[in-house]
Amino acid sequence: MHVRHIVRLPILVLVLAACASATQPAPAPPGETQVLRLATTTSTADSGLLDAILPVFEARCGCRVDVVAVGTGQALEIGAKGDADVVLVHSRQAEDKFVADGHARERFDVMHNDFIIVGPRDDPAQIAGLAAAKDAFEAIMNSQALFASRGDKSGTHSKELSIWSSLNVTPTAEMPWYRSLGQGMGETLVFADQQSAHALADRGTYLSMSDRLPNLAVLVGGANLGENKDKALLNPYGVMAVNPDLHPGVRFDLAMQFIDWLTSLETQAKIGSYGANKYGQPLFYPNAGR
Repeated sequence: MHVRHIVRLPILVLVLAACASATQPAPAPPGETQVLRLATTTSTADSGLLDAILPVFEARCGCRVDVVAVGTGQALEIGAKGDADVVLVHSRQAEDKFVADGHARERFDVMHNDFIIVGPRDDPAQIAGLAAAKDAFEAIMNSQALFASRGDKSGTHSKELSIWSSLNVTPTAEMPWYRSLGQGMGETLVFADQQSAHALADRGTYLSMSDRLPNLAVLVGGANLGENKDKALLNPYGVMAVNPDLHPGVRFDLAMQFIDWLTSLETQAKIGSYGANKYGQPLFYPNAGR
């Protein structure tokens, strides 16, 4: 039985890697297992979704999926260098640019969940129940309550910055209440739990880790996805095969097999049921439109 190894690269490693030329994969020799390189956001790994669904694809294709779980920005950088065959991320504007720049031929809808704002249970900024994320951010800032940012160019970080931008605010390290961590979602939530900080999180990762976050509560965002009225907090995920015209060494055919499988009715049903029994709601909602 294959034990999945998910690589989480620190930002420094990715910066250094960007200075090197992309390594083009060689075809698997006869009799050896073909490898699909998947660059994805940390939420798909931290939530446990990949461990739940990828073994089915590996069994069907007779291949192995090697996963690098980083922020969406870094995942797209990996794809843009041809160091991944397929990317699964959640930052629509960046995904559209990835296609426009020719790094992928097409983007496919996969699933969605939403962003929530978590914080200390005693709610020092008094944001519990606010309908709009920007109102909650403004209250956090005005009260000087501690805020933990991923600070890693991820989809979550991009969403956070867009909310600050709606307030004409650019948070910096000089603000004593703002901590930019340069970490993934899981690490950011642990920091917020230990340091009594607020954070923007995707619901899936928070729910999957909630038993390890005793000091945090969901302060903005309903108990279920349908209760979140702020459309700015919607969090769609897309998948793209890296374009072989720009990156001839990628395994495009295998990447498209993966996309066909990921967006199939069968896999979409698995995504839609993942976590429902344990958390009373799924961690992701299927969105492939089939």
